[in-house]
Amino acid sequence: MSHEKILIIEDDDDIAELIRYNLVKDGFRPVSVASGESALERLNYEPFDLVLLDLMLPGIDGLDVCRELKSSDTHRSIPVIMLTAKGEESDIVTGLELGADDYIVKPFSPKVVVARIRSVLRRRISSKLIGAEPLVFGVLSIHPGKREVMVGDKAVVLTNLEFMVLHFLAQRPGWVYTRYQIVEGVRGNNYPVTDRSVDVLIVGLRKKLGSAGDYIETVRGAGYRFKGE
Repeated sequence: MSHEKILIIEDDDDIAELIRYNLVKDGFRPVSVASGESALERLNYEPFDLVLLDLMLPGIDGLDVCRELKSSDTHRSIPVIMLTAKGEESDIVTGLELGADDYIVKPFSPKVVVARIRSVLRRRISSKLIGAEPLVFGVLSIHPGKREVMVGDKAVVLTNLEFMVLHFLAQRPGWVYTRYQIVEGVRGNNYPVTDRSVDVLIVGLRKKLGSAGDYIETVRGAGYRFKGE
């Protein structure tokens, strides 16, 4: 079962609801907004795994939303699938040149949408975990493909969950995550979690990282963040 969070940017309520219904049925966690402005605002405080983007939007159009996402250090790694009407070939080319990952032409089958989303997410996981470059912060390096963490020239042995939490936080330095969001991000929202269990995990992770444990910062009343540089 999937747990990835999908942002649907679609101003047609019927289409948005059809997509949302089918994504929920397949285990995704969809959120829908009706304008580019609402989407960009939402993305500033909530992380998503993929964006499903209609090109014909009121206000800021889909290509401008795509351009904004792909020029942002924070959002450029989020995959984008465009939804286009027939006859928008030039827009499709422009979108792909801007960095969109795929496109789907209307009218479409909901099953096709789900299949395309799964395909793009699989490619993203492969590139991140197999061929991905290490994340390096001073003496700390995190290699997602090797599941290896180094502090200076010393390897740090972590449990699988500890590694996943560290990698999850380090992917977005400065972002604050609640305890629930951390576990939701690495294990899915059906995993039972208490505030205490996350705190214990973070304490253990910091201890293993030694001086590099300072990169994981407690944000009082909110949760945790990776400080970065």
